Amino acid sequence: MLGGLAAAALLLTGGPAGAAPADGPAPSAPVNRAFARAAEEFQVPRDLLVAVGYGESRLDDHGGKPSHAGGYGVMHLVDNPVHRTLEEAAELTGEPEADLRRDTAANVLGAAAVLRAYADESGLDAAERRDPDAWYPVVARYGGADDARTARLYADAVYDFLADGFSALTPAGERVTVEPRDVDPELGRYAEVRPLGDPAGPAASPESSGTGALSTDYPPALWAPAHSGNYTAGRTSPITHIVVHVTQGSYAGAIGWFQNPDADVSAHYVIRSFDGQVTQTVRDRDTAWHARSGNPYSIGIEHEGYVDNPAWFTDAMYRSSAALTRHLCDRHGIPRDRAHIVGHHEVPGNDHTDPGPNWNWTYYMQLVRGGDATAPVQLDFASYGTLRSGSTGAQVKAAQHLLNQNGFDAGAVDGVFGAATEGAVRAFQRNRGLTADGAVGARTWTALLSAGATPTLRQGSSGEDVRRLQRALTAALGRTVGTDGLFGQATDTAVRDYQRTRGLAVDGIVGAGTWGALQAGR
Repeated sequence: MLGGLAAAALLLTGGPAGAAPADGPAPSAPVNRAFARAAEEFQVPRDLLVAVGYGESRLDDHGGKPSHAGGYGVMHLVDNPVHRTLEEAAELTGEPEADLRRDTAANVLGAAAVLRAYADESGLDAAERRDPDAWYPVVARYGGADDARTARLYADAVYDFLADGFSALTPAGERVTVEPRDVDPELGRYAEVRPLGDPAGPAASPESSGTGALSTDYPPALWAPAHSGNYTAGRTSPITHIVVHVTQGSYAGAIGWFQNPDADVSAHYVIRSFDGQVTQTVRDRDTAWHARSGNPYSIGIEHEGYVDNPAWFTDAMYRSSAALTRHLCDRHGIPRDRAHIVGHHEVPGNDHTDPGPNWNWTYYMQLVRGGDATAPVQLDFASYGTLRSGSTGAQVKAAQHLLNQNGFDAGAVDGVFGAATEGAVRAFQRNRGLTADGAVGARTWTALLSAGATPTLRQGSSGEDVRRLQRALTAALGRTVGTDGLFGQATDTAVRDYQRTRGLAVDGIVGAGTWGALQAGR
């Protein structure tokens, strides 16, 4: 599976990964500085350290709130009955556990200390410590899974990130980058462990309790059974509902937690963010412990990520989850509607909030009901060119989609700018008080991309409305504003630049005035 990463956040250009720049991160880059310092102090390769954090949290500390497994911070230092990397980090660094939970610099330093301690126990010498490929068994151990196949799943993901590279924004808008590199990890004892899904591995029989290659309830899924103490064998009610969850942690971490006898929790399926890979952990016929009062009559589907960070909810995840849900609905006779496909927070007697406001129910249910296998229309571009009659391509499709979505009939979304599209553009322009020339330039793009609701947005906001704002700012300012759905420092700067150049109040808050200017194509 190494090298198979396809997440939207990946950086697919650049040279081999190396250490931080020689002159070090800028003073205004505290997270980059924390990784550089920790890597140097404990002799852990910087990019490896960042990749572990990216896989655990997308470099978001979630305000010091714990994950499902009691893990904290960008490096997911864990405090639970069987996995105590938080306590280990405190002993190794002398940092108070409270700081390790909430302070990113301390959290990164603590994780580096734990990784170095594991490396020492593995016998890595100074030369080996400089080679990221030598750290594979150490990374597998850091993931905390008792099951060797699940440990491989965790380590393989980290090395996928190293192979393909990535560029992530922290909640404060700081960019942290790992360039792509060639990887050839030294698997050590894991060379004898078949990865989940290996077709050469043993297939899981319907009665098998061991980890096998495939699920028997849903053939595309892997099978990694939860501990028998974390679910109830059999059912007391017919299956009538599907419950959508968010893991509040990583994919491999959730699977490993369900295998932990102290967890007292499980779900039937877990779906990975970047590629939509599915693992089943409890058979459909058994009662997973995922939704309290809803357990007897429902199937629980966990989605890798955190409710407050929309970057986890990729199109690959939505499509994979929808395909699974369609299969389950057909298999168990569940209606494909929102009365029977619900969020965790909608199940009576629950106090959870997942899947949260960033989960796109409209899109998800379209996929579930229609089984749409076509790619969604691309709306995110680094820049938006001028379109006119005769233009073709992805940006024409985007314009056609937006026109149709806003009630201006552009005809088929086929990427060909013909008479129907031109007529719709002119009608839209007249509606917005723009020059009705039938061409989609910067002003028309700005109005099209920003069309819709006008919620107040500011630093810390997230979700599809922020993505819509970021697209519109890209068109209006003529420069790329990253469309990650997170209103961080970069978006705040773009908003202020827009407000300043349009004669608006420069406060970084997108309220009625700023939305109005955008939607008028200013």
